[in-house]
Amino acid sequence: MLYIIYFIIILVIPLYAQARVRSAYSKYSQVYSTSGMTGAQVARRILDANGLYDVAVEETPGHLSDHYDPRSRTVRLSTSNYYGQSVAGTAVAAHEVGHAIQHAKDYSFLRFRHALVPVASFGSNLSWVFVMIGIFAQLSNMLLLGIVLMAAGVLFQIITLPVEFDASGRAMKQIAGLGIVDHAEERDARRVLNAAALTYVAAAAVAVFELLRLVLIYTGMQRSDD
Repeated sequence: MLYIIYFIIILVIPLYAQARVRSAYSKYSQVYSTSGMTGAQVARRILDANGLYDVAVEETPGHLSDHYDPRSRTVRLSTSNYYGQSVAGTAVAAHEVGHAIQHAKDYSFLRFRHALVPVASFGSNLSWVFVMIGIFAQLSNMLLLGIVLMAAGVLFQIITLPVEFDASGRAMKQIAGLGIVDHAEERDARRVLNAAALTYVAAAAVAVFELLRLVLIYTGMQRSDD
């Protein structure tokens, strides 16, 4: 029964989350924004309204490749959102600017996430090497090392949740407060951001349950050694 629940979590939930975000984005990318503003214009409008004149807005290739780069202080929007005038593009652009605002205000969770990046990257890349050696060679100490390394990546996924939810909250406050969207568009933009947030929740859930599964394997190996 536990393994059925495990496979539902690691397979079904991420697929459902991805389907939700694709569906929401596809639907609301066809809804024209009454403001007539492109995603790039929305981003620039919010940045300027918050005094972030030195944060650039650039186009980046790819589909839903939008992100904020804290190193160069640049909001990068995928082509369809950069030039498009949809409600979905407005929501995505505002969300990425939300990260720029977090950066400017030294938001604690964002600062913590940035600090975790090298540790989480190192741990994620090496953890499975030790996990597989530990499981197949029945070396509990090697498995434990893999678990410890993986835990850094799991912590990164967990810390990502408040960062993303806060950025979406800031985004909704900005586009509503600046009159970029009307009441109906505000509701639709929220749906886009809520669907996107589900992917982060799914990723965190998968990471936590995978870590717990390995901890259970480790404790089982410890009991068999006694």
